[in-house]
Amino acid sequence: MSANAATAIWDRVEQQDFRSRVRGALLGGAIGDALGAGIEFNSLADIRAKHGAEGVTDYVPAYGRRGAVTDDTQMTLFTVDGLIRAQVRRDTGAWHPPTDVHRAYLRWAATQRDWGPDERKPDAGWLAREEWLYARRAPGRACLSGLGDETMGTVERPKNPDSKGCGAVMRSAPFGLLVGWEPELVFQLAVECGAQTHGHPTGYLAAGAFAVIMHGLARGESLDGSVQRALALLAARPGHEETADALKQALGAVRQGLPSAERVESLGEGWTAEEALSMGLYCALVAEDVRHGLLLAVNHSGDSDSTGSICGNLLGAMHGETALPPGWLAELEGRATVLELADDFAMEMTQGAALHGPAGSTPAWLERYPRS
Repeated sequence: MSANAATAIWDRVEQQDFRSRVRGALLGGAIGDALGAGIEFNSLADIRAKHGAEGVTDYVPAYGRRGAVTDDTQMTLFTVDGLIRAQVRRDTGAWHPPTDVHRAYLRWAATQRDWGPDERKPDAGWLAREEWLYARRAPGRACLSGLGDETMGTVERPKNPDSKGCGAVMRSAPFGLLVGWEPELVFQLAVECGAQTHGHPTGYLAAGAFAVIMHGLARGESLDGSVQRALALLAARPGHEETADALKQALGAVRQGLPSAERVESLGEGWTAEEALSMGLYCALVAEDVRHGLLLAVNHSGDSDSTGSICGNLLGAMHGETALPPGWLAELEGRATVLELADDFAMEMTQGAALHGPAGSTPAWLERYPRS
């Protein structure tokens, strides 16, 4: 495969491997999100008292059902939608992915205030017409306020300049799936899109670091090597210290003994960007398999759905969709939508030139992902 996203040539095996990793990343993140959704605000002691010494070992009811996802998965899906739209709109000569992702986040914000899809907006695309997404699942204040108007935050003029909550990092896995991009560009795009809601350097730099780690995994590289690349890119950025230290703490915790909930909690609670990234990363590093890693990532006193989501993104990208526990997949809310969007993303990245371009475009694709 070429390093240039516009001219990449993929053989069939590469396409199949990439699609499996995209599916794994998005479905894995959603599963981790759903596992943590029902215990997000509970202490470890309360979790063990209610669910036993091992904590939760399966989905527990949240938002009226088992397998329910939260704003973490919602926003991740709209990140994917924005990235596809950016690729499609590139045909017009307009190429500014942060703008397309911001517009996608505004469509997510509409799902948090509207009763359902507005059929009068034909340019909304298919994802914004999915009725199940019109549900409030404890969205972060910074995400809501940062997207409360149409002004786009930038690194120079960020929204919520004091916020370093995990709301930017938990939605940033899809940037890492841009495997035809160079790591530096993936990092920069995730940073710019993070600043649209979380303006503290830690808030958006953690998003950039997570995207670069995902990028390495999506390319088939090792998790440890991907973390080292993220640390190298962070080093040149002002205000990187908290994020870099959190990554190093996750690496160090691996060498401190057998994995445990208490060791996860030594890295924080996950409410801030650097803690959520550190905790999710540690659980992925020590995971015996996807099930073990995800349960470790959610059984703690803190932001269980976000740490579970981050760990699931990492393990899914690393091992592909077939490594995901089928029982959890079967009950996952919105599974069909996640899978459809994952396949659309993989198709756009590997075969986009056949879907739209100067020689002609597929009308059905432009209806799904309008250029306007």
